[in-house]
Amino acid sequence: MNWIDIVIIVVYFLGLLGVGFYFSKGHQDDEDYFLGGRNIKPWHVGLSVVATDVGGGFSIGLGGLGFTLGLSGSWMLFTGLIGAWISAVVLIPKVKAAEKIKRFKTFNDLVGHYYGASAALIATVISLLGYVGFTSSQFLAGAKLASSVVPEFSMMSALWLTGAVAVLYTSFGGLKAVIYTDTVQWLLLLFGLIFVGIPLGFHFVGGFEAIMKTLPPSYFSLTQVDGKTLLSWALTIMPVWFIGLTLYQRIYACATVKDAQKAWYIAGLLEWPVMAFMGVTLGLIARVAYMQNLFADMGFPYGSLAMDAEMGLPLLLATALPVGFLGLMISAYFSAILSTADSCLMAASGSLVTDLIQKRFKKLNILKLSKWSTGLLGLLALILASQFERVLDLMLISYEVMVSALFVPILWGVLSRKTDHLHQCGFMAILSGGLVNLSLNLFAESELSILWGILSSLLAFVLTYLLRVRSA
Repeated sequence: MNWIDIVIIVVYFLGLLGVGFYFSKGHQDDEDYFLGGRNIKPWHVGLSVVATDVGGGFSIGLGGLGFTLGLSGSWMLFTGLIGAWISAVVLIPKVKAAEKIKRFKTFNDLVGHYYGASAALIATVISLLGYVGFTSSQFLAGAKLASSVVPEFSMMSALWLTGAVAVLYTSFGGLKAVIYTDTVQWLLLLFGLIFVGIPLGFHFVGGFEAIMKTLPPSYFSLTQVDGKTLLSWALTIMPVWFIGLTLYQRIYACATVKDAQKAWYIAGLLEWPVMAFMGVTLGLIARVAYMQNLFADMGFPYGSLAMDAEMGLPLLLATALPVGFLGLMISAYFSAILSTADSCLMAASGSLVTDLIQKRFKKLNILKLSKWSTGLLGLLALILASQFERVLDLMLISYEVMVSALFVPILWGVLSRKTDHLHQCGFMAILSGGLVNLSLNLFAESELSILWGILSSLLAFVLTYLLRVRSA
């Protein structure tokens, strides 16, 4: 990589750290640190939501789907659009109404509101594990990107460098730093994709005619995804809009119901079609470059067994972009990666401090503790990331465990009028769904482990309810 590109990336990283230090001076208390004073504008929140939800893991993952499936891979984020709009209509009014009375700070405050302290405690543990895993997937995405474009960087060196930057500015800056940097980072990513990555990628492989000649027609179809895969995506991604820690943090950060709904409508449209098709298109172009043997000088000749589909996009950027443009595009992808990592890290820290520590140790300096907990959870996420190889696998497993455990009780709580008598039902549903899904992922590698997790959660909820009715 040329020194000009390195300077651009270094300046970008230093700018992020500067934002974190700037906002570190203005925190009045832990509510200001974790919720931004509950008055952040909907456009900032909407851009932050989509930057968090799509982010680097899906950016690199979508490139991998475009590399293997073509345009059909875009359907993964269509489930995000549907999930965002359904939750805007069904979930947000209920959550904001309860927040006005209880002044919630985290998702698990809502779980406790519906099902009591025991259910909230186990939901907190599951959420923390899931979001630490999700943060890890973003660090891994950054490491893949950095190590592919800077051969001098090993995967581990790249992992610790990108992770350290994200952990530092998030720890110091709090939610305001996260949301405002997310806004800039998402706009930077859009600019990089529209004006740099896609047009220069097209030119690099010989234009539209060369692409059509190189790839089979299936790559340009929207029907190349089987029903089982679509069902798995829908069951994994859509329910996250009802149980995501980062999403509740942003609902609470909005001043009104209408502000939060507007933010969610914006986020849905930016996920699909905007980001979905741009992401898979770059992956498709990377596939063409690979089949034209343009990655041979990078150590990945056509037919190489070592070629990972998720490496196609970073390799395309490293080989196709001229000096200066490479630095801009890499910064754009780093912005996507870090915008998700910082949000997940902030949500996990907020849950740890608010749900586990603050409720049990009232006299601690919560603001200082919040910053330290963010740093320590970031370190844990980095250690976990070093144990995985595929971004999308780590990300989807984290999603699946949380959805399996939490979706049924939250949906029941939102749709029902009263849950006071259902505390045991919520606890058993969370425990059953989480354990079943985690066991299937670790020991059985079932393709529909999330379906069995959700069904086991629902079954546990209903059976516990029937037993209570019989014993009453």
